[in-house]
Amino acid sequence: MEISFTDRELDVMAVLWDRGSATVAEVREALTDTLAYTTVLTILRILHDKGYVRHEEEGRAHRYYPRVERQAAGESALRRLTKKLFKGSPELLLTQLVSDRGLSDDEMRRMRELLDERLGEGAP
Repeated sequence: MEISFTDRELDVMAVLWDRGSATVAEVREALTDTLAYTTVLTILRILHDKGYVRHEEEGRAHRYYPRVERQAAGESALRRLTKKLFKGSPELLLTQLVSDRGLSDDEMRRMRELLDERLGEGAP
């Protein structure tokens, strides 16, 4: 299943993933930029219609819960990014990542460790 978010939807989902659940007011409060209550409500309704969140009544408000895991959304976004920007080549994506001069030596070592671990999984 391909999971796709707009930037605003992703901002709202990040709040839900971080908190586990939130009301419209709580999402609005947690966002770094100020959005109208009705805008946040509209985004949550769209996410609900797409099947990415569910809600339960909580007094006069609704509490929203993510139905999609952050990791699943990340994997889907990465597949889409790899396909569209890197001609479907994970190698080109990795080349771009390791060419980034902003990576620390520790980050580069950790990437190498992850690759070594993955390579070791396929060994007899």
